[in-house]
Amino acid sequence: MTIIHGVEILPRLVGTALAERLKVMPAVVVTGPRQSGKSTLAEHLVPGGRRYASLDDLDVLHLARTEPEALLAGREPVTLDEVQREPQLLRAVKRAIDRDRRPGRYLLTGSANLLLMRQVSESLAGRASYLTLWPMTRREQLGLGRCGLWDELLATPEEQWRELLLDTAAGTKPVDDWPAIAARGGFPTPALQLQTPAERAIWFDGYVRTYLERDLQALAAISALPDFRRLMRAACLRLGQLLNQTELGRDTGLAQPTVHRWLNLLETSYLLVRLPGYAVNRTKRLIKAPKLYWGDTGVASHLGGDDKPAGAVLENLVLCDLLAWRDARLERAELAYWRTATGEEVDFVVEAGGRLLPIEVKAGARPRLADAVHLRSFRAEYGRKARAGLLLHTGQAVDWLAPDVLAVPWWRLV
Repeated sequence: MTIIHGVEILPRLVGTALAERLKVMPAVVVTGPRQSGKSTLAEHLVPGGRRYASLDDLDVLHLARTEPEALLAGREPVTLDEVQREPQLLRAVKRAIDRDRRPGRYLLTGSANLLLMRQVSESLAGRASYLTLWPMTRREQLGLGRCGLWDELLATPEEQWRELLLDTAAGTKPVDDWPAIAARGGFPTPALQLQTPAERAIWFDGYVRTYLERDLQALAAISALPDFRRLMRAACLRLGQLLNQTELGRDTGLAQPTVHRWLNLLETSYLLVRLPGYAVNRTKRLIKAPKLYWGDTGVASHLGGDDKPAGAVLENLVLCDLLAWRDARLERAELAYWRTATGEEVDFVVEAGGRLLPIEVKAGARPRLADAVHLRSFRAEYGRKARAGLLLHTGQAVDWLAPDVLAVPWWRLV
């Protein structure tokens, strides 16, 4: 690890994936929410000498708008931070790559999903690899530079799962206070540097204000900031629920088209996560109503203002780890939820390697067989394609509730 200005720079999950992609592609684009650690990753954790420039610097921003070729000139690899501030810069990057396709020439970072931004006309298709840096996972905060044991679990026969998860490896010590972990979130400053809830509340308030008054305005011109903030809070109070835009608009006094547009902006900024419903037919997944979550439980807890978080917050904490895992791996994986017309529901379905892993999250310390009913229904529906179900809980025991459902403390896996 490296110490810079007295602050410990911890390894990040995407570090290895980023280094691998820089060896292959002319450009690598790292996006994610503001303050998730992209600048630190790009400036301090990327191996090799690179010229660094941030578009947060007004002089650099002016150069990007008026003479982008000058900003990209030279044979030295270049790191450009916060490129969403001048989306047209990607045109110049595309031209430069077409002239010289050496791998690793450009590392671009942005606090918005460039693939979803309307202003971005250049996708750099065939020229760039994309990575997402989510807020820090629990194991990243512990200095392990990784997410939960999802890869190990998927690679292990089910009859060996219990032994795998009982392993006393680093990072699996008992965790009792999950609400405190959720309230802290994964942004490096509140998660690692601030010590009290009051300090973190000040930081989160400043974060939301900066997003509303600066970052949001770079994506779209919105004058009704109090209305937008009210929508953010209403969305935080609906964690884990099916998204009904008409109902959300009615509760906040906003027109449905406005709700739709503003939710898209929150998703583009990586603050909002819409989890699709699982269906064998992938087209039908786009039709099913998504479930609503947030990219960071700390922001959601701050905006929601709930001192006693419900189980949906623990669900969101698990989902944040799954998102970090999914977006750092090379092999494709899908995340969804499962719900039937009769009300049977499984919180998460992981689709990877042609198999399905159903996961249910319960904010209780003593799981019962009744808690596994929907997991078993899912397995009955999808047969051999479905692996054994996981029931994550807040207790200590790792036990098979049924031959096809393993109850696991959430902290042993996440």
